[in-house]
Amino acid sequence: MSNLASLFNTGLSGLNTASTALSVTGHNTANVNTAGYTRQSVQITSLGGTHIAGTGFVGTGSAVNGVVRSYSSFLTTQLNGAQSTTASLAAQKDQVSQIDSLLAGSDIDLGTQMTGFFSAVSSVANTPSDTAARQSLLSSAASLTTQFRSAADYLNNISSSVNGEIGGAVEQVNAYASQIAKLNKQITDLSAANPSQQPNDLLDQRDALVNQLSQLVNTKVVVQDGGQYNVFIGSGQTLVLGNQATSLKVTTATDDPTATAISFVNQNGTASEISDGLLTGGKLGGLIGFRDGTLTTVQNSVGRLAISLSQALNQQQRLGIDLSGAPGNNLFTTAAPVSFSNARNTGDLSVTGSISNSSALTTSDYRMTVSTAAGGALQYSVTRLSDSASVVSNASSLPLSFDGVTLGAASGTAQSGDTFLIKPTATGAAGMNTMLTDPADVAAASPVVGGTGTSNLGTGTLTGLKVDSAYLAAPVTSTITLTYSSTGNAVSGFPATQPVTVTAPDGTVANYAAGASVPFSANSTYSVGGMSFRLAGAPTNGDTFTIKPNTSGVSDGSNVLAMAALQTAKIVGGGTATFSTAYGQLVSLVGNAANSLEISYTAQSTLASQIQTQQQSVSGVNQDEETANLLMYQQMYQANAKVIQTASSMFDAILAAF
Repeated sequence: MSNLASLFNTGLSGLNTASTALSVTGHNTANVNTAGYTRQSVQITSLGGTHIAGTGFVGTGSAVNGVVRSYSSFLTTQLNGAQSTTASLAAQKDQVSQIDSLLAGSDIDLGTQMTGFFSAVSSVANTPSDTAARQSLLSSAASLTTQFRSAADYLNNISSSVNGEIGGAVEQVNAYASQIAKLNKQITDLSAANPSQQPNDLLDQRDALVNQLSQLVNTKVVVQDGGQYNVFIGSGQTLVLGNQATSLKVTTATDDPTATAISFVNQNGTASEISDGLLTGGKLGGLIGFRDGTLTTVQNSVGRLAISLSQALNQQQRLGIDLSGAPGNNLFTTAAPVSFSNARNTGDLSVTGSISNSSALTTSDYRMTVSTAAGGALQYSVTRLSDSASVVSNASSLPLSFDGVTLGAASGTAQSGDTFLIKPTATGAAGMNTMLTDPADVAAASPVVGGTGTSNLGTGTLTGLKVDSAYLAAPVTSTITLTYSSTGNAVSGFPATQPVTVTAPDGTVANYAAGASVPFSANSTYSVGGMSFRLAGAPTNGDTFTIKPNTSGVSDGSNVLAMAALQTAKIVGGGTATFSTAYGQLVSLVGNAANSLEISYTAQSTLASQIQTQQQSVSGVNQDEETANLLMYQQMYQANAKVIQTASSMFDAILAAF
């Protein structure tokens, strides 16, 4: 009888084992398309045997030792990292493509607008007295400034949109962190109640949340004793510690009140700002990288182009005279550098900046730092943020000059440790506007005219007369008469208070004292008092050359011709590029960045897909395999039911025999 009981129990154990295995297999089949689900399997163990005298050990059946996940922590970590990088590249790619479309498209084509403007300038040079041509120049100038401001508005809208997306991503990070912390507690409680059994579905939910979190920001998981996840983001900032979650918050940047930053909210509610460079990976890292990288570079590049263009044209406009004979006024407004005091500064110093040389401007922002020298005095240093290069080191006082910018103190006093953010070109495009409305105000004529004496007998000429900014300090008010003397082959009559520089055709430069007679050198350029001209030909003794104020400049277009020449002058980027070239370089830079991101994204997506395939080969549900398992466990169930039926029949036979 004991053998029959053992047979009955053995069949019953197998029946229970098969039933559990069928339930687990059915659960796998039901979740074949559930995102984040990990395939589960039963662990079946033998119940061992019972010793029967004269027979030996006879088995007593099987039991389910546990239900485990087919899980690879290595592949899961690899997949999270790959998807984090993919999400970062996707965010940057999508944003850069918007700017690429802006710069390369026809809606805001600054290159075409600049070409149209300089074409209008050339028209005035050809017919300086034509009011219609002058009006066309002002209209082209207005269209050009409108396009610059439109570009600035478009870029500012992208910046606002990115900041909004950053805020949305921060809210998602907080939600995931809170859910992970709650799951940590649930898993710990359930595991403590059943140490040998794991809540597999909760573990899947937690891993799925970590995966979604990694697509928002670079995530690292450290498994604690007891199976809790400690989650760190960025470069090691704690987000989840056991069942405690830290929240993030979008705040105003301490060094730039116009920008947003991300802060950790401490247990006491205090927000602690995180440096942008510490948050990498995922959509959040991609958005921050785009905003602080490509977007800032493009905004500064467009701003630099606007400042360089407006300052160069304004300078040339001021060197001419308008139809009434008055010196020219600025054609465009030029934005000044923007500076911000760090909110943590202990001093009250306020700084102001100006553009001292637009040709030397870069596309970078700068940071000025105040420190204490060995003797206790304050010293000032400036770092270019684009390459971390020091452009001013330990200066003893303000003002400071660097990369075409002059920085001075507006008011207040600094304290050691204070920092200031300087943005020389960020608002250049937004701040550009047209100042002139009257066509007569276009300073097309030169303020001085040159000529030769009417009684000259030689072939000497004075040509190419032009002025530079130094001329404005002491403009010509009366006629200057230069006289050639064959004795000594010299020219006299230069202003008594201004030295003369002579540049020979081969580039040789000679300097002469004010009021001195200067040797005549055919085809050489003479510079004096902000004026330059070329003497050529073969004058005879007593021949004269005159320079006098231009009192009738209606038909003179020499100054506006100099404006037109600015189109091909290399006055951007330290004298390395023209306006069109600089814009072309920007378009190329963004286009190359967009193409590079597209290639990187495609490659990274492929890598992530490969890792996901590997991970799914371990953890994913294979419907064919589960179908085979269903048949196997069904047969197991039926076979064990047959064992029980056989034991029952044998028991009935024994009862009948008695």
